[in-house]
Amino acid sequence: MGNAESTQYAHVWRQHWLLVLLGPGSLALLFALVPPLPQDPAYHAFADARTLFGIPNALDVLSNLPFLVVGLYGVGIAIRRRAGAAWLTLFVGVTAVSAGSAWYHVAPDSGTLVWDRLPMTVGFMGLFTALLAEYVHPTLRHALIPMVLLGAGSVFWWAATDDLRLYGWVQFMPLAVLPVLVWKYRPKYTHRQLLFAGLGAYVAAKVTEHFDALIFATFADLLSGHTLKHLLAAAACLLLAEMIRRRVALSDP
Repeated sequence: MGNAESTQYAHVWRQHWLLVLLGPGSLALLFALVPPLPQDPAYHAFADARTLFGIPNALDVLSNLPFLVVGLYGVGIAIRRRAGAAWLTLFVGVTAVSAGSAWYHVAPDSGTLVWDRLPMTVGFMGLFTALLAEYVHPTLRHALIPMVLLGAGSVFWWAATDDLRLYGWVQFMPLAVLPVLVWKYRPKYTHRQLLFAGLGAYVAAKVTEHFDALIFATFADLLSGHTLKHLLAAAACLLLAEMIRRRVALSDP
């Protein structure tokens, strides 16, 4: 390796070292330090098991309809605004979540959970690739297919091994990287506040998911935390779609 090439690699490392540590570095540490994480069978025991209109677990099933509406809306915006394949992949994933999650909640078990998680990981990786391409370097858009395969592979890895480590990393690593992108890299578009709002809505969705039964009891058995999670997650995706619809390119300094 020549001096010029060594200098170039050193420059890339200095500029992006935190992304490397949060990405591949965190995955290596996760597998080195954390034992396999099996799926808790109690995960499938949701608070609201009411049957309405002949639909078991009705509100957890029907609350997936917003994903269909928001996903199709986002697909239309991504195409119309020529936002790129990564953003389009996000909203295709959101659209598919409406079917996969509804199917899972009709009969919750680890077999149907695969089809809930699979489109989610596709959407996560589409979003992650889009943000890397826009904040770090445009050539990172070419990572879309490997990222999507990694996301899908994390679900199949869990289904085959009952180990959630890779799936958990795929779901939460982009959330850890997002503040770094915002802090260290210059935005290329306006309306970044909608990205923050979408992140906040998604974090709120994960909180309500965790407190499923408590929220169900608090709302007098009318609305569960998991149903609320679906609504907040769909709202997060809607905020991203609105960001793309409204934003304009920022001029270079």
